[in-house]
Amino acid sequence: MKDFQIPVERFVLPNGLRVVLSRDNSVPVVAVYLLFDVGSRVEVEGKTGFAHLFEHMMFQGSDNAPKGMHFQWIESNGGTMNGSTHWDYTDYYEVLPSNQLALGLWLEADRMRGLAVTQENLDNQRDAVKQERLMSFDNQPYATALLERWPEVAYRNWQNSHSLIGSFEDLDAASVEDVHHFFRTYYAPNNAVLTISGDFDSAEARRMVEEYFGDIPPQPQPTRRSLEEPAWEEPIWTRVEDPLAQVPAVIVGYPGPKRRSDDYFTLVLLDMVLTAGESSRLFQALVKDQQSLIQFEAALGWPFASSIDYREPGRYSFFLLHNPAFTAEQIRQQLETELQRVATEGVGEDEMLRARAMLRSSRVSQMQSCLSRGMTIGRYELFDGDPNLVNEDLQRLLRVEASEIQDLAGRLFRRDQQAVLEVAPGAAAAAAAMEEV
Repeated sequence: MKDFQIPVERFVLPNGLRVVLSRDNSVPVVAVYLLFDVGSRVEVEGKTGFAHLFEHMMFQGSDNAPKGMHFQWIESNGGTMNGSTHWDYTDYYEVLPSNQLALGLWLEADRMRGLAVTQENLDNQRDAVKQERLMSFDNQPYATALLERWPEVAYRNWQNSHSLIGSFEDLDAASVEDVHHFFRTYYAPNNAVLTISGDFDSAEARRMVEEYFGDIPPQPQPTRRSLEEPAWEEPIWTRVEDPLAQVPAVIVGYPGPKRRSDDYFTLVLLDMVLTAGESSRLFQALVKDQQSLIQFEAALGWPFASSIDYREPGRYSFFLLHNPAFTAEQIRQQLETELQRVATEGVGEDEMLRARAMLRSSRVSQMQSCLSRGMTIGRYELFDGDPNLVNEDLQRLLRVEASEIQDLAGRLFRRDQQAVLEVAPGAAAAAAAMEEV
């Protein structure tokens, strides 16, 4: 593994901004990536959707970059940009020609220092969030089940179980002062991580970061509400009907381990054995042989996270889109059979070799993009306080043994720890799907 060594430099500004640099001069491109330690799980009851709303607000202009100019300046200089809201963080990025690094840093610093929080911007972005919800979620099959109902089934703590998108009622009730307070609390330098990856000079990058971000004042650290989940004592099964779904689906979830624990690393390899590619256990048994599954996906933290940005508590969950000739209970039983096979029979050395090779290939490929590299080291800094773990975790994953996988499967895949959400298509769609079988 000597060929996998990502260069990492880390420093902290006096105002608390954590900065991570990863230099790669092979291509004249640089990525600026900024994470704020705020996602939907920090929200309070009655003010849901603020994390997502604020992602939109961040593109409405700042003291020296009027509305629309952030996009215009980045694109006119050959770059791309975007932002996204997650369970545990909100992030923003610019990918630019390397000679435009200063532009990306200046724009991010300007909106961290002086975002245009006005009633007009709040009103139009509140409407934009509503339209996004209607078009991208409420009008899409399975989306409401995944993002609204699954958290309610899988979690008991409100911090974990409420909607990432938020309610229209809460958005309508949001005031400019509410938004100002949210900005002051969470969009402070001491609640953020900045990464720069790609083609740059380290000394010059550090100078620019200090110049552009150094005078932004810190804020008191926000109070963090407990995310701890109560003990799970019995399985739960909930059924919902989705009129937009054409075929049925089942979501099955099990409690996830503590981040970077032994079980965490073992589960990442176990997931590769079960779900990675057409040679995986689930594909071979349920898609190819029994022809009960149409498609599937699984992840630690699904659908809100992956193993890289996973923060406990979370669940290891399977989304199983299935042949309507099979019932949801049959699908659950078929899944359990395959999971118990791992617990009772273990996995072969050929499976371990395949899982390790696929994992290594995906992680190495991920580091070849300056943006994905910056995202990865930024998340290690945010969640673990150590971006150098990017160089350690792959080696730790590749040391997982077949015996550890078998042991974990026996402890993890228990019926009494199971959460299940059955997604049934509307009556008309279900009848049509059955006719095609």
